[in-house]
Amino acid sequence: MTFAHRLRPRLVQERESVSTLELFFDLVFVFAITRVTDFMADDPTGVNLLRGSLVIAVLWWSWVGYAWICNLVRADEGVVRVVMFGAMGGVFITALTIPEAFDDMAGGLDGPVVFALGYFAVRALHLLMFWVISRDDPQLRGQVLRFTPSMLIGTTCLLIASQLTGTAQTVMWFLALAGDYIGTLIGGTGWRLRSVAHFAERHGLIIIVALGESIVSIGIGVADLPISWAIIVASLLGLAVSGLLWWSYFDVTSLAVEHAFERATGARQIQIARNCYSFLHLPMVIGVVMLSLGLKKILSYVGDGNHHRLTDPLYGWPLIALFGGAALYLLALVWFKAYATGSVTVPRVVAAVILLALIPLAWHVPALATLGILTAVLLALIGFEMIRYDEPRDQIRHAHP
Repeated sequence: MTFAHRLRPRLVQERESVSTLELFFDLVFVFAITRVTDFMADDPTGVNLLRGSLVIAVLWWSWVGYAWICNLVRADEGVVRVVMFGAMGGVFITALTIPEAFDDMAGGLDGPVVFALGYFAVRALHLLMFWVISRDDPQLRGQVLRFTPSMLIGTTCLLIASQLTGTAQTVMWFLALAGDYIGTLIGGTGWRLRSVAHFAERHGLIIIVALGESIVSIGIGVADLPISWAIIVASLLGLAVSGLLWWSYFDVTSLAVEHAFERATGARQIQIARNCYSFLHLPMVIGVVMLSLGLKKILSYVGDGNHHRLTDPLYGWPLIALFGGAALYLLALVWFKAYATGSVTVPRVVAAVILLALIPLAWHVPALATLGILTAVLLALIGFEMIRYDEPRDQIRHAHP
């Protein structure tokens, strides 16, 4: 076997499972998401929550590109393996600079510039790999060419933003994301998918990664504090919230969408992949990260008796992030399912509205009680769905699409 043959990409099979290298690739995003949560938690203002969301959107678009590539060619075979490790390096450096993505720290390299260049390197490798694997596919090659301007616009705007401050900098970040996201939306549906199951599994795993970060936030919030009954109760409630969000995605919703995804053909299948997975999983991830911020703050409230009492309420942006993050996650799930299946899950819309409406009330109750209220609303939602939709739930979970 020649060296050139060993470098040749290998096609993904129709029922391919996610490779261990893809899971290893996701570990970098675990670190990046943790950095975003820490960045917002250090100074949880509205501006920093907006900035954190912008950073997540940039990181997400890096991840999405490789999800599409690895649905065409195996991540752990040939030259693709080398590209994946190169991309991991770029994402890792980008994650290291998250605290400096907007404001450069004294000393060292220019943080915003390093962040923008790291993002550019990740996107350039992605584009180069797509160019290589499309050499025998004129339609895919044409799609890559139509996609290239959006990538160039996005990275150029980030580089410009690195030289700005304040409102002008934020505007350039929005323009960078608009270039990427809107450019992809209007760039056509000439992409390729080789395995619906692999694509759906890949996005399901990144939701687990995000939910895992929420659990990490619970632990980090009390890592240096002596154990107490308040910490035990708050930790179990936080774990229950993460588990209920897992349930809301994996019990039925992800299966229903995947079944519709498998039945779709042609442009409709690409639209579901792009809109349901590439686009609508972003607000889910942002919602979980916001929730993680709230959980981290609550655990520090109930565990740190030197600075807080158990009667102290969680208020301000951490409270809005806690309830608003859960509401955003639920609404994104509703849209996710509705786009693919045409079915709107009304109870989830109601639950999201209730959570938002409860923010003024929760502003004045102890932080631990606030976490109990969130858990109760999510538990009531899941319990109602289990009873109300028992028969269709059983059909979706146990019948072949």
